[in-house]
Parts: sequence; structure tokens; C-alpha cells
Amino acid sequence: MSTKAKMTLGASIVLCCGTIYGVHYLQRYEKELMALGVEKDEERRKKREQRELNMKELEDQHALHKALLETQSVSKAPSNEPASEDA
Repeated sequence: MSTKAKMTLGASIVLCCGTIYGVHYLQRYEKELMALGVEKDEERRKKREQRELNMKELEDQHALHKALLETQSVSKAPSNEPASEDA
């Protein structure tokens, strides 16, 4: 076998092995990305559920506040300021 044929065969083997390694590397990389995507989706779903639960609780609190204001007399409208110690 001539030197050129040996070099061609060697280059072909190296290129083939490099291609196979590259494909397997890309498959592992894509699999990891897909797994991260599933984790992120699960995290987003949990946050959305928590946000919906918080909004429901806030609506319940507003309804309770409104009901209490209708049934009880309030001398002063509620505010965000802390209560004074004069009373």
C-alpha cells in the first residue's frame, strides 16, 4: 500500500471517529437541555399555581374585609399608616 493510500485511510478513519464522537456529544447535550427544559417548566408551573393561590387568598381577604366593613362600624377609614398610640 502506498503512503498516499495509508494517509487517506488514516484521515478517513479519524474523520469517521470524529463524526461519531461529535454526534454522540450533541445527543448528550440535547438530552441535558431537554431535561433542563422539563425542570424549568415544572418550576414555572409551581410558581403559576402559587400565584393563583395567592390571588385567590387575596380575593377572599378583600371579600372578608368588605363584609366586615358592612357589618361593623368603623370610626376611621383604614390606611396603610401604623396605628397611633394616642387612643
